Amino acid sequence: MGREFAMGTAPGRDVVVMAASAGGIEALGAVMAELPADLPASVLVVLHVPATGGRALPGILGRAGKLPAAAAVDGEGLRHGRVYLAPPDHHLLVRDGAVHVSHGPKQHGHRPAADPLFRSAAAARGPRVVGVVLSGTLDDGAAGAAVVEEAGGIVAVQDPDDCAYDGMPRAALAATRNAVALPVTELGAFIAEQSRTPVGIGAPGPRVDPETYLETEPVAKEPPGVWSGITCPECGGPLNVRSEVRPSRYECRLGHGWSADSLLGGQADAVERALWVAALRLEERVRLTRRMSASAKERGHVRSAEIFDASSRESGEALETIRSLIEYLSQAGERPDSR
Repeated sequence: MGREFAMGTAPGRDVVVMAASAGGIEALGAVMAELPADLPASVLVVLHVPATGGRALPGILGRAGKLPAAAAVDGEGLRHGRVYLAPPDHHLLVRDGAVHVSHGPKQHGHRPAADPLFRSAAAARGPRVVGVVLSGTLDDGAAGAAVVEEAGGIVAVQDPDDCAYDGMPRAALAATRNAVALPVTELGAFIAEQSRTPVGIGAPGPRVDPETYLETEPVAKEPPGVWSGITCPECGGPLNVRSEVRPSRYECRLGHGWSADSLLGGQADAVERALWVAALRLEERVRLTRRMSASAKERGHVRSAEIFDASSRESGEALETIRSLIEYLSQAGERPDSR
């Protein structure tokens, strides 16, 4: 990587950060099954799950392998031979030799997300980090993998041909220069080998801009980059874009971060939500105009009844158009891990 290290060695790459999404539970289980009980590293895991889900994951991964797994507790120290999982609806971070959980702004429409974990680990431990990207759609983890590599760490991905969904691994490969692609059954051995391979210490951490670093209690501030002409699907605020980073990053004043791919997906979700609201209002309008027409007929107001009937028909036709559009968008943009 062209980075000079100070004299001395660390025991090995002893912080392993892993990310997965669609198809990721099976992949995580396969990796855990191959990790030794005496692994001299801490393992931190992010899996895209709904805010109300994922609570059974520690038990699933704990039974899959030899390492104890538990949801991370804010402030607990990193210990070798343990698996820390991001709690539902919280990002997982590494700071000062400890794990931290944050209800900060969503990244790529997810909380937890991979990029905050990877970035924070790289900033905290530099070359002692192993970044692993498993099965999933879109590209969360790609920017974080690039930062891990920049800091002197190493990145491995599940071989795209071995994935249920290859979007995340392919994006990480495209964002890095030296990432290794391996079948999921070989990743555990790779991690174990890296944890026992001495690495240089004393290297400066990566250049993580304060604006893009996910604070535990973020505040509104002007993001880096230039106005993109696009608004945030999460909050509606203006998005600035940074084109000089890999991949390009969009960010709003509240800290919601997106790549171009995840932004496109977020826009599709926002459009679908808006269409469902419109459909609901049209359904209500059809019911109301029908009632008003019936009432007008009872009072002998024929002309008024005709006007209400026409309005009901027009609303019904618009409702069918919107329902067809919702179905089209759903079929065109289905994503297994969509929110």
